[in-house]
Amino acid sequence: MTIETREARQPWILLSPSLVAITLLLVIPLLFIVVYSFWLRTATGADQVGFFLDNWTEALTDAFYRDILLYTLKIAAITTAVCALLGYPAAYFIARSKGNKALLLLLLMLPFWISYIIRTMSWINILGVSGAINSLLISLGIISEPIQMLYNQVTIVLGLVHFLLPFMILNIYVSLEGIDVTLEDAACSLGATRWQSFLEVTLPLSIAGLAAGGLLCFVLAAGTYITPVILGGPSDAMFANLVFEAIITQLDWPLGSALSLMLLVVLGALVLVYNHFLGMGQLMKGLGK
Repeated sequence: MTIETREARQPWILLSPSLVAITLLLVIPLLFIVVYSFWLRTATGADQVGFFLDNWTEALTDAFYRDILLYTLKIAAITTAVCALLGYPAAYFIARSKGNKALLLLLLMLPFWISYIIRTMSWINILGVSGAINSLLISLGIISEPIQMLYNQVTIVLGLVHFLLPFMILNIYVSLEGIDVTLEDAACSLGATRWQSFLEVTLPLSIAGLAAGGLLCFVLAAGTYITPVILGGPSDAMFANLVFEAIITQLDWPLGSALSLMLLVVLGALVLVYNHFLGMGQLMKGLGK
């Protein structure tokens, strides 16, 4: 074996553990799901092996699945917009702070130390009929009966924002950290106000981080399952809940596989559009921070 051949194989040898893990844990399970989606669940409850398009026809033509998919995308879009509005000022504050960035970032990461399910269920103790807000309002004499604030679209968005806001802040923060602060001072020295300097210099240069945070929040929100179950009502099911019901409750693996691939294709298309215009580098920076 020549030296050139050995050097050419060395990167693949170093990558082989990761490639094996990705193949076993991602590629092969995904192939199983693709195969299952073309099987057929019979009236007896058994799966009929073959190549059938019934599951895909039902998933793509049934208005029930289409409406819930659109509802899921709407919730994800609202959540992303709220995270952007709340996350940008927080990220800007952290990026422009002097001497206490490490502490602020630590405080931002603290919620990740608590289980996502526990954090979501905590809103029941806050917004429930016997929760903190209702108890406070009743004790102050503002209301005489508890207000029903849970199990609706607003609480789903609230729970998702609670979960996803740190991701948005981190991505925007990474982008702002890469901007030379002297550019703002230079704009001000040329006659621009601080607000104009932000709009003309800082904001355009940080769009990549904002877009990366938006993509991450949108994908995670669209694929969520726990939040609608805990904080949503009977009419607030999202697409991931349909997949769970099909596979776990109805034991209809073929239909559940088709539905999961349908959501995967929609979100994958969004990621491809983002990668085409902005690239995945900024997103990787945010995830690796």
